[in-house]
Amino acid sequence: MLNNFHIFEEALKKRKENGTLRILNQKSEGIDFFSNDYLGLARNKNLQNLLLKNVLENPQLLSGSTGSRLISGNSPEAVETENFIAKEHQYEAALLFPSGYNANLALFSTLPTRHDTIVVDEQIHRSVHDACKMSHAKKLKFKHNDPQHLEDILKKQKGNCYVAIESLYSMDGDIASIKQIAEIAEKYNANLIVDEAHAFGVFGYGLVDKFQLKDKVLATVVTYGKALGTHGAAILTNNIVKSYLINFASPFIYTTSAHDFLWMSIKTGYQFLNDNKQLSIKLQENIKIFRQQELISPSSENSPVQAILIPDNDRLRIIKETLLNEGFLIYAVFSPTVKEGTERLRICLHSFNTEEEIVNITKIIKELI
Repeated sequence: MLNNFHIFEEALKKRKENGTLRILNQKSEGIDFFSNDYLGLARNKNLQNLLLKNVLENPQLLSGSTGSRLISGNSPEAVETENFIAKEHQYEAALLFPSGYNANLALFSTLPTRHDTIVVDEQIHRSVHDACKMSHAKKLKFKHNDPQHLEDILKKQKGNCYVAIESLYSMDGDIASIKQIAEIAEKYNANLIVDEAHAFGVFGYGLVDKFQLKDKVLATVVTYGKALGTHGAAILTNNIVKSYLINFASPFIYTTSAHDFLWMSIKTGYQFLNDNKQLSIKLQENIKIFRQQELISPSSENSPVQAILIPDNDRLRIIKETLLNEGFLIYAVFSPTVKEGTERLRICLHSFNTEEEIVNITKIIKELI
């Protein structure tokens, strides 16, 4: 056996030396400003009790699915949940996946062929980039949230094009110029795909729904591991695309289906979300409080993700450690995860954060930057 461990060791050593080595940490006690649990549903006792009640009445929900959806894993619960989601979002069809990563992998590795072009926002999620490699399509990037640059690229293309954006970007926390981009994609007959991972739940059913752009979008990805507080994802599309993915998408075909508890928790989460709309209102109030502290940020004023640029890994590390010592759970994004010079604190705001917590964390950051 060829021993390449020294190559792995050198790469890890280099990361350790420059302070960017990733390790798995246990959950810490502290004030949460780093999770994607924007509406607090992952910690909501009332929702937990609803899920527990469903399990006690239907303990088989906890059993494994026993196979892929195409073999033994296509349960009535999965079908019912897909139909429920499609109806809620007013799409023809929905297709469930165990994660948003898998959903994006399925879409972009399957729909575009080697003869097609995928034009992605330069800050699109890593899952889309990985999927593009699997598709063998030509991939081009347009400047972040720049509709004019997207149009400049599309007007030069021949053949079938796909455009990939997020409605709310997870690193800068800014909202896409989604209406303009949808118009440009339609103008050049390009297929627009929108990832709503960070917008779903925060802005109702997402920005495609808010701006009524369903007729201009080929597919929308909604994920449930963030504002809904559970896991999994759904691709919202038409019946033809759903059938095509079922027949040709390797990430769907060759994976064991999640157990029915996940599908039940998604459906229950939708219902809970609709019955507790005050949570998103409280979130927006907290975002407003944060913005009133006048920290400079590239993020949109109503985004739950607020980025504070600290363009130096060493300085960023000191600020992160200081905040942790003060009891604030915070996520620092170092280069090369982001471009050198754009390192940042990624502050996530939630419906459950208090005004005092928000004021205190911003006060400390102001003193350190």
